[in-house]
Amino acid sequence: MSEQNPYGQNPYEQTPPGQPGQPGQPGYGYPQQGAPQPAAAGAYPPGTPTGDPNAPYGFSPQGQPYSAKSKVVAGVLQLCIGTLGIGRFYTGHTRMALGQLFTCGGCGVWALIDGIMLLTGDQTDAQGRPLRG
Repeated sequence: MSEQNPYGQNPYEQTPPGQPGQPGQPGYGYPQQGAPQPAAAGAYPPGTPTGDPNAPYGFSPQGQPYSAKSKVVAGVLQLCIGTLGIGRFYTGHTRMALGQLFTCGGCGVWALIDGIMLLTGDQTDAQGRPLRG
């Protein structure tokens, strides 16, 4: 019989804490800080900061680096004050923004459609990088 268990058996076949050969404790408490670990052979989840100076916001599923601009911010700007082309100025599309500015966002129709497209579509910034989600 064991001193720790008066019944002489360990029903779960585990070694008691502090015994030699014990596997490591599960990771309770706060998550450990550090670089994210790839899920599979160099693959990171989309939008994960990777530490790469050429892609500080991670890579899209197509392998392109994400833009520093957000698609939500661009879409909301375009929906709220899109008649002035603000959403397109934000993403760096200056010519399109000037066109919206001079036509008052196509009398509001162009601004509305463009705002919805910015929120739902795969839009890019002026450098061709996809906007962050």
